Amino acid sequence: MRKYWIDNLRWVTVLLVLLYHVIYFYNNKGVFGGVGGFGDGPQYQDALMYILYPWFMPVLFLLAGISARYALARHSSGSWFAARTRKLLVPSTIGLLVFHWMTGYFNTHVGGEDVLAAVGQPVKYFLWAFSGIGPLWFIQDLWLMSLLLLLVRKLDASDRFYRLCSKSSLVVILLMGVLFWLGEQTLIAEPRPESADGLYNLYKPLFYLVPFLMGYFVFSSDEVQERLSRYWVWLMVAAVASGVILTVTTFGENNTSPQYLGSVMNSLYGWLMCIAMMGWFKAEFDATGRFAGYMTRSSFGLYIVHYVIVASIGYLMKVNTQLPPLAMYLILTVAVFTLSPLLYEGLRGIPLVRWCVLGEKK
Repeated sequence: MRKYWIDNLRWVTVLLVLLYHVIYFYNNKGVFGGVGGFGDGPQYQDALMYILYPWFMPVLFLLAGISARYALARHSSGSWFAARTRKLLVPSTIGLLVFHWMTGYFNTHVGGEDVLAAVGQPVKYFLWAFSGIGPLWFIQDLWLMSLLLLLVRKLDASDRFYRLCSKSSLVVILLMGVLFWLGEQTLIAEPRPESADGLYNLYKPLFYLVPFLMGYFVFSSDEVQERLSRYWVWLMVAAVASGVILTVTTFGENNTSPQYLGSVMNSLYGWLMCIAMMGWFKAEFDATGRFAGYMTRSSFGLYIVHYVIVASIGYLMKVNTQLPPLAMYLILTVAVFTLSPLLYEGLRGIPLVRWCVLGEKK
């Protein structure tokens, strides 16, 4: 029986990613990648970054781990990994050359100038493609973790560890937040500008491996899911309280810096929100409908294509217009939520492009 709450939590989280990127693109907190904010004063809308960033990507990795266990129960390791390769690796490699080079073009013009002006073609095109990875780091990480999972499964071929994890009490689940915090400690505290340290801190492979394996071994258990759903209200109260404290006490800091992410309060809020959201959706949103069914099918594609809309429209408004900030936020929000589905549906109607960009055969 399909667990609709997993589908629903996944697509809701993807929609929050779209909204996050609208706010992030104009942030003035020093978070790398945006086009910059509107002066040095406080931008209270940036609070959304503090609210979402600690937990929404870990939740996606948790759900991916859960889904991996269910899929591997129905398919052979070889067929499952082949499907993962088509769905994850193809869009994040070949798709860069076919589509995401456009995102890279705008990324290299963020400062208002072409940072590759001295570079000739076709080298510039390949640099655009590399710069266009953007949010696709997520599916690149996920492909590597899928490969690693095939090795890890051999260590627990009899599922003894899985059965042990299924007995986890609420106290044990809460204490797993320590692993969440330890994962954050694997970031490079002082990344060197001339090195790949910044890329490592973006991908955070060791940190995201923690929720992925937790999803596979712990939260794929029906018993654990029931425990979370039973206590979701109290978990959400604790998560919201810790989130308010974190946001109020740290607003103005770069919320993606290693020091910020490695703090106890950030890890506490992030973990509480992860398990609270899973419990809430298990208890209240384990059903589907026409809209939910469409979003379940399309949310991955929306994630893949949305950032080119953010980067292009967001950049052009900031550099070439005198629109007030509120108008820019509203226009960009409407654009990303309306044009992303149109772009996704358009791309999936072109056979070869559909495979290259979305990893879809049909």
